[in-house]
Amino acid sequence: MGDTLAIGRNRTEDWMDSTMPNVCWFEECNKDSVALVGGKCSSLGELINAGVRVPPGFALTTHGYAQFMREAGIQPEVTGLLTGLDHEDMDKLEEASHAIRAMIESRPISIELEDLIAESYRKLSIRCGVPAVPVAVRSSATAEDLPGASFAGQQDTYLWIRGIDDVMHHVRRCISSLYTGRAIAYRMKMGFPHEQVAISVGIQKMANSFSAGVMFTIHPTNGDRSVIVIDSNYGFGESVVSGEVTPDHFVVNKVALDIIERTISKKEICYTVDLKAQKSVATEIPFERQSVQSIIDDEVTELAWMGKQIEKHYGRPMDIEWAIDKDLPAGGNVFILQARPETIWSNKQQTPVSTGCASAMDYILSSLLTGKKLS
Repeated sequence: MGDTLAIGRNRTEDWMDSTMPNVCWFEECNKDSVALVGGKCSSLGELINAGVRVPPGFALTTHGYAQFMREAGIQPEVTGLLTGLDHEDMDKLEEASHAIRAMIESRPISIELEDLIAESYRKLSIRCGVPAVPVAVRSSATAEDLPGASFAGQQDTYLWIRGIDDVMHHVRRCISSLYTGRAIAYRMKMGFPHEQVAISVGIQKMANSFSAGVMFTIHPTNGDRSVIVIDSNYGFGESVVSGEVTPDHFVVNKVALDIIERTISKKEICYTVDLKAQKSVATEIPFERQSVQSIIDDEVTELAWMGKQIEKHYGRPMDIEWAIDKDLPAGGNVFILQARPETIWSNKQQTPVSTGCASAMDYILSSLLTGKKLS
């Protein structure tokens, strides 16, 4: 199927191309597949093809999304509800959002499309060796992380979904999240036409995380490119991403991979799975573990090494989500869940620490102070 993906196309209109597949595996995608599977899923495919350890999965493509919307027959109503809205009038935006999302979530997915998703989910379960494998159902929009704008994080992700009926329900919810009030307002503010944004939905094996968190290959506070910064907590990464806890904090030298700064916080809650409900739930961390380091030093080093390779592959600082799967042995249990370009410091004009170098020694000193690689 990989040859049919037309890798290399990146025009927004490609998601309307009738020759595109409705479903494809992550490894069949790469960074040029944004028009087909959105920013998140194309990034996962790029990582897999670069040799990075990523939980397996597949995507309902933007062509599958277009087929669903066409068969639902609601596009004229959606356009009508969005016409004349003011991006600052959140009450009206939320009212329109509620109506649009209810329409989308009430429409059935065609038997043809449902069969494709169900068969891919069955194959994923076999591949993982787990019946009805628990998955994350993740929105992946075509407008994520565009230059000058970041649409990432405006659509929904649902964790620990199990069984095809639940998967289908959450696929519809992900599609409808293209029309959250916040997403509508941001597109209007940025002058980005609603009809030029499509969505893909990724269905990815859920990592049963002992610990998880985020990693930046640039210091998010001061823009220092010579370090990698890792934040971690027990359980799933929700508590770190949402800011519900103060995570453990590690700063790693990017060259030697030495931990040069470590802050172990008191972590009172984490997110783990409720085995009966198969849901992600907030859980109180036992008192004796609250101030214990949530990942060991070897894992910090491995994560930093992976972050360094990802940055090298993309050629720019990256914002990365990761997890350590407690069901797998050490040495093969550190996974990258998502990687996207860091958009704050990377887009700032760098100011040299020293200017007007009068000698070779001045140039070397200036280069070292700014973290520039000397050739």
